[in-house]
Amino acid sequence: MRIALAADHGGFRLKEEVISFLQENGIAYHDFGTYSEEAVDYPDFALPVAEAVRSGEYQLGILCCGTGIGVAIAANKVPGIRAALCHDTFSARASREHNDANILTMGQRVIGPGLAREIVRVWLASQFAGGRHARRVAKIAEIEKKYGKRETKSDIMRRMFDQGMTVAQIAKELNANYAFVYGVIKRYKEELEAQK
Repeated sequence: MRIALAADHGGFRLKEEVISFLQENGIAYHDFGTYSEEAVDYPDFALPVAEAVRSGEYQLGILCCGTGIGVAIAANKVPGIRAALCHDTFSARASREHNDANILTMGQRVIGPGLAREIVRVWLASQFAGGRHARRVAKIAEIEKKYGKRETKSDIMRRMFDQGMTVAQIAKELNANYAFVYGVIKRYKEELEAQK
């Protein structure tokens, strides 16, 4: 397991405590900053952690700021991220077991170092329960799709092609020029072939 870790100035000391915990327990991590208590903007540190977790390079992330709220909001803007603000062990466990949280956020001005260590310990030890919770997490992903990147006409054509429709059927269904649809699908097939 590899952990992506970051904080702003308001969570710097708490992040350092988390690093000590990870080192003591032989858990691999990468510190994305900040590296001092000089004032910085929390989105600048939440984003690289969220992107690192989303990419799969790191399995989980931990973010700290003054309250844990700002970094949670920023991280949750990245598709596929389920950042959970936890200031107690019950929430830490539930966020992993029920919500499949992949980023833990905490606030240095809210909890002390001892509790932070225990929250991290419980959070890392907990596993997603699946079952009915998997259905609920899938519904969160559907919300993300609905309000995320809008489908372009080309995206719709590709999806229709994937569903087995011919170029002629797609052109008719979308009331689109046949040559245009043909070009989009031709490029799509080339992209698929290149991925093999």
